[in-house]
Amino acid sequence: MNFNVIGVGEVLWDLLLTGPQLGGAPANFAYHAHALGAQAQVITRVGKDNYGREIIRRFHEMGLPETTIQIDDMVPTGTAKVALSGAGLAHFTIQENVAWDFIAVTDEAVAVARRADAICFGSLAQRCEPSRNTIQHLVAATPPDALRVFDINLRQQFYSRDLIEESLQLANVLKLNDDELPTLAAMFHLTGSAEDQIGQLAETFRLRLLALTRGPNGSLLYQKDNDNNEVRWSDCPSRPVKVVDTVGAGDSFTAAMVLGLLRKMDLDEINTIANEVARYVCSQPGATPTMPIEFAQRFSI
Repeated sequence: MNFNVIGVGEVLWDLLLTGPQLGGAPANFAYHAHALGAQAQVITRVGKDNYGREIIRRFHEMGLPETTIQIDDMVPTGTAKVALSGAGLAHFTIQENVAWDFIAVTDEAVAVARRADAICFGSLAQRCEPSRNTIQHLVAATPPDALRVFDINLRQQFYSRDLIEESLQLANVLKLNDDELPTLAAMFHLTGSAEDQIGQLAETFRLRLLALTRGPNGSLLYQKDNDNNEVRWSDCPSRPVKVVDTVGAGDSFTAAMVLGLLRKMDLDEINTIANEVARYVCSQPGATPTMPIEFAQRFSI
């Protein structure tokens, strides 16, 4: 079965010392989902400029449809300055008042959302009211059994408790990292260990699945069947890898996790493959490296 998977939100150029790299979490997610075998699209907006035209060209090159890329005549395509630490960790300074702040509800976008098996959205593209209203409208338009994945991606000052709470109420899957969990713990008064806090978030917002990525320490998945109250955990350690940069690694993890969930794979198997995919992306420059065919084959068995 060829699943319909959507990323909705920002697309931008990561301005690295080595040159511009295509980025933006929803676009990275869709690229990796497509590379792993899904039919993927991005609902986003670019400026009527060279950066925007190059994004459209790159989407075509990567096999992502261009029909849900909106073009804005007034504001530019988004960019982000990226500084890498010695360990390859990325730190972003994100331009404001750009095209993806004004994503609109269109007939095409709604039609795509209504066919979705999974939709992935974050907090960053909801920093301005036009895109926030559009994203929440499109997530709500997905079928009742679709995966609604909130890949939180906290960036700079571009989030609030209200925004995160609204998004969690829409979502049925949450993905966050070990830098973001303490922020949510303080925001929602979560207590105890990381596992306790994950359980409290899942209970409060009736989440099907919660994924915590921990960089070199691997990842933790929590899954709950709300029909019979059964809870499962999967704790996957990571293996060492020579890190070039971590840009896009979390998005590739999310894409692999979503494909595994759609294919109803075992939770430990999902966690293992998602870790392998993310580790590979860390070993390559930029957010959207060419993916080895072996990864897609793991999801086609």
